[in-house]
Parts: sequence; C-alpha cells; structure tokens
Amino acid sequence: MTQDGGGDADGGDATVRTDGPDVAACERCPDLVASRSRIVNGVGPDDAELVFLGEAPGANEDAEGEPFVGRSGSVLDEALRDAGLARADVRITNCVRCRPPENRDPRSGELANCRGHLERELDAVDPELLVTLGKVPSEHLLDRSVAVTNEAGDVVDARVGDRSYRTVISVHPAATLYDGSQRETFFETIARAADIAGVGEGGGGQSSLGEF
Repeated sequence: MTQDGGGDADGGDATVRTDGPDVAACERCPDLVASRSRIVNGVGPDDAELVFLGEAPGANEDAEGEPFVGRSGSVLDEALRDAGLARADVRITNCVRCRPPENRDPRSGELANCRGHLERELDAVDPELLVTLGKVPSEHLLDRSVAVTNEAGDVVDARVGDRSYRTVISVHPAATLYDGSQRETFFETIARAADIAGVGEGGGGQSSLGEF
C-alpha cells in the first residue's frame, strides 16, 4: 500500500509518498519536477546480491521509466553478459530518481533530497555489493573526491544511512562510448564485482570478500 511520506525516512515531508523502496510521488526539487515526465525507480530483484548505482535518469530513462536503457545501458548489459549475468539478475538504480534539466549533473541539494530514498532501497534489498557507475555516485557515497579512472575496480566501504556497504568503484559505461580505452577497464570491473558478490560465472561467493 502506498504510504504518506510523513514517516521518519522522509523527514515528515508531506510532498513525498512511497510504496516500499519505490517513490510514488515527490516534489522536493522544483527543477526536477519541472523537467521530468516520471519518477524513475530502481529495477531488478528486491533481494539482489549486486546493485549498480548511477547518478540520475537521462532522456531515455525518463521516457521508459527504467535506469540505464540508452546506449550506456547497452554497454552495461554487454558487460553483465560477459560476466555471466543478465540485467534481470541485478538491481539497477540511481542516486537521483528524476531527470535533471538538459541532462546536467544532479546538484548537491538534489542528491541530499533523494538520499533517504536510496537508503531505504538499499536497506530493503540488502545487497552483498554495490557498484558506483561514474564520478557522481562514487563521490556521493564516499563523500570525497574520486579519480574514477584511477580508482576503477577498487573495493571500498561506503556508509549509507546507518549501514556500511562493500562498494566497487567503476567508470560510467558511457565513458566507453567516447574513450575506447575505458572499455576494458569497465568490463574488467564488472567481472570483478560479479566475482566478489558471488554471482555470475566466477561465483566467488562471500568468501572472496576476504581477499580484498
């Protein structure tokens, strides 16, 4: 049942309604309310071991209501297949659930406004591993500057709400479209993440976490 957003998770903001980890209605960010056609919630199993986190929906995502469905989504799908996974095996979501105007990066206030939605989603899914796709989600979760190209594949701990999540930093799949040298890095990072999470062809299991 859809609930009013007056609970603790939403800070008593009556402009927010949620349905479990999904956001049913939110008007916290006026620019995003004006630019979106819909709220784009995360997709994938509600008990996925592996969660991919982007920054915000783009035009394709806003039109179709699903994260990573454009050209960058095709690259992500290909990397998942190479790792022995399908899109349906993983959870894919964003830091911000509404398309920013002209596909600009989400602003700090917008990220903050959506943070509670992300916390609730991750708490419900309880993944083994997160993968941050690009600079914005990496810096948002780690609360520091991140040199994504240099740190791609690194395994770190990220605090989200009251919990800490094992996290792999990754370049954004779109980076492979304008810089071919990033393709190998991206595919290797996704394969490593699948192995650490114990899913896909590697099937490393939870014991592999101790190696990193």
